[in-house]
Amino acid sequence: MVNIFGLFKKKEVRQPQEEVSWEDIKDILAPYKRTVWFPKVEDQKSDEMASKFSGIPALAKGESWPCCSHCDEPMQLFLQLNSKDLPESAGKPFGDGFLQVFYCTNWDQECEIECEAYFPFSKSTLVRVVNYQPESVLSLDVSPVKDAFPEKSITGWEEQSDYPNWEELEELGLTLSDSQYEFWSEQEYPRNRDKLLGWPHWVQGVEYPDCPDCGNSMKFIFQIDSEDNIPYMFGDVGCAHITQCAEHKDKLAIAWACC
Repeated sequence: MVNIFGLFKKKEVRQPQEEVSWEDIKDILAPYKRTVWFPKVEDQKSDEMASKFSGIPALAKGESWPCCSHCDEPMQLFLQLNSKDLPESAGKPFGDGFLQVFYCTNWDQECEIECEAYFPFSKSTLVRVVNYQPESVLSLDVSPVKDAFPEKSITGWEEQSDYPNWEELEELGLTLSDSQYEFWSEQEYPRNRDKLLGWPHWVQGVEYPDCPDCGNSMKFIFQIDSEDNIPYMFGDVGCAHITQCAEHKDKLAIAWACC
């Protein structure tokens, strides 16, 4: 028996998916292109004034090593950047001096969990910019940090291009077609790994912290990825971002998210 109702039923027509290439989309994305710099490192010790992952930071004579406010133990130095070591074309993204990132890795006291170190301005982290002259810097032979990470000296920078992910593009006012979105979601942008400037590689949503003084979104400076140059994993293969308020330069933070 023939179903006469089926004869009049409108068939759904699926439009063929538009093929998208980089050539089709590069002009659309051009306004959002940023330069990113990846650190070149060597497994070696350097002096206190050098840019580095872990090792001995620049501390003023008479200054104590920064300690965690929860366990009172010295915190790991995750990163030190000397503004004089940065690529000339990068300018001075955080100002003059040393950008220093300290992070407590004391699992006995569960400082990361108790202090919610994945949020900005945690009591078990410290991000600051200091400007010390060589003659005023304390000389230390050994780090006081328990199980201190091995030092990696930053010896140079590799320049590449970087672009935001689709979610950040939408927040910036650019809406992609379904085909363009599918194409862009398969690209390796923003870049992962440890990097200076560029666009943040968000693991979850776009999460720029707000400055506690003015409430404005803080600007991205540096990314520390899980187990790249620091032998540490943020949660489940998370990614951390260093940010600074453009107006209040003393307001800096590290925050991270994971899957």
